[in-house]
Amino acid sequence: MMKFYYILIALPVFLSSCKNFLEEDPESFVSEEQFYQTESDAETAINAVYYHLNTGSVQSPYNTLFNTGMNMADDDEDPGPGATNSDVRSLAVLSHTTSNQRVYELWQQHYAAIRKANVVLAKVPDISFSDETKKNRILGEAKFLRALFYFNLVRLFGDVPLITTYQSEVLASSYYTTRTASDSVYAQIETDLAEAATALPASYTSPDVGRATAGAAKALLAKVYLYEASLPLKITSKYQLAVSKAEEVLSAQDGGTGTYGYDLFTDYSHTFLPAYKNGVEHVFSAQMLANSNNQDNNETQRAILSAIPGITGNNYAHMVRYYTVGSDNYYSIYKIFRADDKRRNVTFVRSFTSPTNGKKYGLPLSNPAVPNDSTPFYNKWWDPNYASAGESSTNVTILRYSEVLLIHAEAENELNGPTAKAYKSINRVRTRAGLPDLTTGLSQDQFRDSVYLERRLELVYEYQRWFDLIREKNASGGGILLSSLQKVGKTNVADKHYLYPIPQTEIDNNPLLTQNPGW
Repeated sequence: MMKFYYILIALPVFLSSCKNFLEEDPESFVSEEQFYQTESDAETAINAVYYHLNTGSVQSPYNTLFNTGMNMADDDEDPGPGATNSDVRSLAVLSHTTSNQRVYELWQQHYAAIRKANVVLAKVPDISFSDETKKNRILGEAKFLRALFYFNLVRLFGDVPLITTYQSEVLASSYYTTRTASDSVYAQIETDLAEAATALPASYTSPDVGRATAGAAKALLAKVYLYEASLPLKITSKYQLAVSKAEEVLSAQDGGTGTYGYDLFTDYSHTFLPAYKNGVEHVFSAQMLANSNNQDNNETQRAILSAIPGITGNNYAHMVRYYTVGSDNYYSIYKIFRADDKRRNVTFVRSFTSPTNGKKYGLPLSNPAVPNDSTPFYNKWWDPNYASAGESSTNVTILRYSEVLLIHAEAENELNGPTAKAYKSINRVRTRAGLPDLTTGLSQDQFRDSVYLERRLELVYEYQRWFDLIREKNASGGGILLSSLQKVGKTNVADKHYLYPIPQTEIDNNPLLTQNPGW
């Protein structure tokens, strides 16, 4: 696992050294201008950008915030009894406003990370390195991370301020900036990722395992192309680029030219268990570590039932979204899975076993339509050592090889219809799940719907669903957001929800910002 060094400019700088685990080492105060002098300073600076992926000291995007600030609004998830925050609960029913705190935090957290990436790109070139390859690697990491954070922002908010330079001005008015058109933001993302792919290595050795790689840059670029080709931009020429870039990542056995050694785990559960982190399927993950500088995965406890002896739970603050299908008033994403789908019982558990007394604890549902029905609890971020450690070391997957296969299948189908290549990629994912190959002879529309469903089942609870809801299309080419959310009873959904509101605080502080339509 990579080692992190945290820098908080004009505050105490917390550095950590890594032998087996992270250790805190408080240092003295240091100014921003004094700091960037050595290779060690450069490494500390880039690790400060990674910090925004995994820190649990606040809700960061890949450590709870994408759940409380995004997942709750989709058709697979709801706030459970333990989620009492009014901003979270209003977002879950799409009655949130421009003053919603979670929306503001999403904006703030992403721009804080982008600013740190810009600092790296401005300061590190002037630092003398004994190995220029390492300098270029650090610059490549900064570009990769900046691209990832801008990719999230442009999908959530649409046109956003594009800031690519180091800002050290004193006057608040110096930071006033307008929103940049989405296509220009995407162009910068493409540039950053293309340059990162040439600067980053194919892999790392300890303690740097977990950093961005060339394969991760190409995989993310393939995903970026797919999203540009989808709603709302609909730049269909990007489908070809998505196919080609995905094939640069895919291994030879999957019809690609990639030499990165990616593959699927035979056992789907290994994708999430800490014992297998940074393995053959993991293209890029947010690195989590229990009892180390607030780097633990805070999601673990949020999906656990309370009052289980020996296990600390947050009364399943994150729960499945229930809705009615026929006579079943407790239909959910759990029941969309086939019973023989191996992913279902990895993604969910129906009970927890107390490490204290060995008893099982669950929550029955009074559901006449399904005898002995009970609550399914999200389980992907479960750490088997959680009870003893008190915290979770389960990484949060940001890019997996299975998603690259599905990106390839979807883009190929949009480009050429359901070809043998497209079938091969989707069937690789289905085979690992224990499912039969997809029915042959499907139309392009049918195949598209099959890929959409496969993405939903394969990637549920991994901060993907909302992003898919706002880009996927029906057979007529229209969006699916409204119909999908109305189906599960989220009737407040409206066209304005295709974009998040620009936080009102940001507009108040920057008179050049404008609000999204309908907000």
